Amino acid sequence: MSKQLLIYETAVPLSAARHRDYSVETGASYTFSDAVNAVPLMAVEFPPAASEYAIVFAGTDKDIMPAVILGMRSQNLYLAKEGAWDAKYIPAFVRRYPFVFSETDEGQRFTLCIDEAFSGVNREGRGERLFADDSKPTPYVQRVLDFLQEYQAQFRRTQKFCEKVKELDLLEPMQAQVDLTSGERLMLSGFSAVNRTKLKALSGDKIAELAKTDELELLYLHLQSMRNFSLLRDRVAVGPGKQSDSEPAPAVEAGAAATASNGSGAHQAASA
Repeated sequence: MSKQLLIYETAVPLSAARHRDYSVETGASYTFSDAVNAVPLMAVEFPPAASEYAIVFAGTDKDIMPAVILGMRSQNLYLAKEGAWDAKYIPAFVRRYPFVFSETDEGQRFTLCIDEAFSGVNREGRGERLFADDSKPTPYVQRVLDFLQEYQAQFRRTQKFCEKVKELDLLEPMQAQVDLTSGERLMLSGFSAVNRTKLKALSGDKIAELAKTDELELLYLHLQSMRNFSLLRDRVAVGPGKQSDSEPAPAVEAGAAATASNGSGAHQAASA
């Protein structure tokens, strides 16, 4: 499997024949995500993610998915020192790494794969073993399978949510702009957001339908989260790894601003 899915480089099917002596150490460093500026987000993740990230919709007109913005360039600004994640909530897309499902037979079969390029994959016994001495998968691998199966189920639910958003014609192209005190201007585009006017103009029946399925809450969580572009501005100003709960980011000097607006033009597209 060639490099794809943003952070995966060499994902191969997990097997006892190939990985019997392998272990995986996760959670110590997230530097594998240092070059991404956005990752997909499942709808179920909106509540915990909305307070820390800007949630947008990314992709093509045919296939859109929610995503969280991590940076204005090809750089993850949510990485702290020594590769720690500098936020309370870590997106499931990041947490499932280095594992991923490979889809075959038009989505009817899924094969568990592991990215062997991940620094935590080792033969020194660090972390969790993948196979026992009898070559059977360990309980850790079963937990990974359970997590990915739930992730896949949430992915399908999120797809249906996005289909409804598109059907209601609620999205419009957006771009974010950050003006730094140095005079540098950063632009981010390639994503969409819900148009509040269109949302308010929906019929009572449509609003009631969205409320019944909790999708109305998701839409307003998305809109609320757009204010977090200002937090992203602060991260751009001081650089990655400078924020923490105990050491708040310093106030940005006058002249630095972050805005999100509709329109086109881009330097760096948000990809998901």
